[in-house]
Amino acid sequence: MTGLDLDPTQLDRYSRHIFLDDVGTEGQAALLDARVLVLGAGGLGSPIIQYLAAAGVGTIGIADDDEVELSNLQRQIIHGHDDVGRPKVDSAAEFVADLNPDVEVIPHRERVTKHNVEELIDPYDFVVDGTDNFETRYVVNDACTLSGTPFSHGAIFRFEGQITTFAADDGPCYRCIFPQAPPDGLVPNCATAGVLGVLPGTVGCIQATETVKAIIGKGELLSGKLIFYDALAMDFEKVTIERKTDCPVCGDDPVIESVQDAEYEGACALDATEPPLEASD
Repeated sequence: MTGLDLDPTQLDRYSRHIFLDDVGTEGQAALLDARVLVLGAGGLGSPIIQYLAAAGVGTIGIADDDEVELSNLQRQIIHGHDDVGRPKVDSAAEFVADLNPDVEVIPHRERVTKHNVEELIDPYDFVVDGTDNFETRYVVNDACTLSGTPFSHGAIFRFEGQITTFAADDGPCYRCIFPQAPPDGLVPNCATAGVLGVLPGTVGCIQATETVKAIIGKGELLSGKLIFYDALAMDFEKVTIERKTDCPVCGDDPVIESVQDAEYEGACALDATEPPLEASD
């Protein structure tokens, strides 16, 4: 699609994008042509899906094997009371259809594992990781890094969040920051520790922003940068991420050349580090 292919309804719907010199009709056409895979339709996935659909991302894949629970509704804004008990991918697809008929949703009602991750990400241009466990994060990192698929990472815990984008061919990757997951039970999940309901909205919106910028090719991505967000202090801190030459995936002599080479249950890598935040579902 080119900018000239936008119909009158689309020119009206996306007019505020089109007025922007850095987006315009060509940028909007790129969004409509884009294919983005969102992993998780929960706390982070909800604002990501909502804003990508509103922006006119033409194809959105949504991978989630969970069902909507009443306790989700405090933060998972694309689901409603009547959706309790429904598969999240079905509720999310219905939400998107009502929001923007330009968008095709491809539901993947399955858990992301090393056995299906390559097939899942292959048709997509960009991946947004809003998953809620370390094992899946390493699987996603390794598959995306090895295939050269750019992806956004977000995580939240109680009142804090973190966001980065992995889009550089020469790294760094998630394993450069967190070589190994913490032992089971060391970091409580949001079901037991709690999470501020509006927190995933902030983090997810930043992830959606990174996705849109990557598609239209404008601005600077958080590649090589990690944002820490403290909602109580209303403080954002950006730190530099360096590629580790001994990283098992993107290092000088990688030992993981396929997701089939790595063990994702228990210890997900080789060296211990400070545990990352736990993402909310």
